[in-house]
Amino acid sequence: MATPKDLPQDIGEFIRDLRQTAKISLRQLADKAGVSNPYLSQIERGLRKPSAEVLQQIASALRVSTPAMYLRAGLLDSEGQQGVLAAIAVDPDLTIGQKQSLSQIYETFRNENRRAAGSSEDGDADAPANSPAREAAPETTPIAEENK
Repeated sequence: MATPKDLPQDIGEFIRDLRQTAKISLRQLADKAGVSNPYLSQIERGLRKPSAEVLQQIASALRVSTPAMYLRAGLLDSEGQQGVLAAIAVDPDLTIGQKQSLSQIYETFRNENRRAAGSSEDGDADAPANSPAREAAPETTPIAEENK
């Protein structure tokens, strides 16, 4: 049995090792997973980072657990807790476009907060200085004014 240090570090290498162990071609896995052959090749070579939804499709095609695939890709923490991106990816009420938009927005917020935390010495690291979390809510809204 392979130990964690023997396992590949990259999700693409992990997928390639699983595919080769299953003795199926790249084209066969792409067909089973419902992704294009070139896209799967790019994932395996580390040129593309697959979405949680694509990882779920690949996991299903390889007959491995989706949480194991998410853990390897960094979408779950070591205790198996779902990250925000994994939760977005598996939400059945969201369209693919909505999932992509939410994921991009979430990553943008995280990057902004990291930059703000790195540049502020004594500020609140949880929210940038110009974020809505730091701004006071208005006293009344136009809708509230109309109802008076």
